Amino acid sequence: MPRNTLPTRTAALAALLLAAGALSAPAASARSADAAPGDAYVLNVTTNPTGTDHDNRRVDVTGTVTKADGTPAPNIPVTVKEVVRFTTWNPWGDPIDPNYYEPRELGTPVSDANGKFTIPNVSIDHEGASSLLNAEHEVQISALYDEDGDLDTPQDGYFADTTVGVETRSSTVSYQVNKRKVKAGDILTVQGRVTTPEGVDPYDTEVFLQTYWESQYDVKTTTEHDGFFVMSVRVDSDDNKFVLRTAPRDLYVAGAEKTLPVTNTSATSG
Repeated sequence: MPRNTLPTRTAALAALLLAAGALSAPAASARSADAAPGDAYVLNVTTNPTGTDHDNRRVDVTGTVTKADGTPAPNIPVTVKEVVRFTTWNPWGDPIDPNYYEPRELGTPVSDANGKFTIPNVSIDHEGASSLLNAEHEVQISALYDEDGDLDTPQDGYFADTTVGVETRSSTVSYQVNKRKVKAGDILTVQGRVTTPEGVDPYDTEVFLQTYWESQYDVKTTTEHDGFFVMSVRVDSDDNKFVLRTAPRDLYVAGAEKTLPVTNTSATSG
C-alpha cells in the first residue's frame, strides 16, 4: 500500500467524518492500521464484545500503538470517536459515498507502557435528537493519532477503525388510507399505528410518507403515546410513489416500511 494512501473504505469514512466536522481536512489523509514503508507507528483499535443488543449496549474499547519495529509506543494520545452511520438517500444514482455519519467524541486516552489504550464501558447508542431514518445497525469506532499534533501535516497521521454490530428488534406499522385512487389536488390521508417491541414506548416515533421518487422526507409526523398517527398531503401530478416509513427513536428498534396501495391517476411519467 502506498505510504499516504487509505484503503477505499477507510478513505470514504475519513472524508465523511471531515464533512461532519469530526476530522480536519489533513487528518482525512491519515494512514490506516496497516504498516507501510516509512511509517513510524502502527495503530489498531478493537472492542469487546464486538456486538451489542437491546439489553447489552456497552463495550470496552481497546487499542494499541506500536513503533515500526513492533515494540510498544507509550505516552501516545489517541483520539477515539463513535460514529453512527446512515444510508445516504440517493435515488439519482450519483457517485457519492453510500453513507453519512454522526460522530461523537469518546475521549483521548494515552497509551501505557505496553502501548495499550482503553476506554471502558462505552455506550453504543445514538445520542441527540436527530432522526434515525436510514440508520445502519453497525456503529463505527475510529481512532486517530497525529504524530506532531499538527493536522496540517497529514503525512504523520495514523487512522484505524472497527465496527460494532447492533442487533435490533423489529417494529410494525399498520395503516388505512382514505383513497386508493387519487388525482392532482386530492387530499390523501393516512392514519395508522406503530407497534414497538415489549418494553419500548412507541411515543414520538417518526413516520414519513414518501409521495415522489426523489424525496423521503417532505411529509412527516410523530406518533402519540399509543403509537397512533395521522398525516395528510395534497397530491401533486408528479406524485407516483407512495411509501410509509417509520423511524423509532431507539437505535435498537428497526423501522418498518409499507408501500401504500395508492395510484395517482394524473401522475406524470418518471
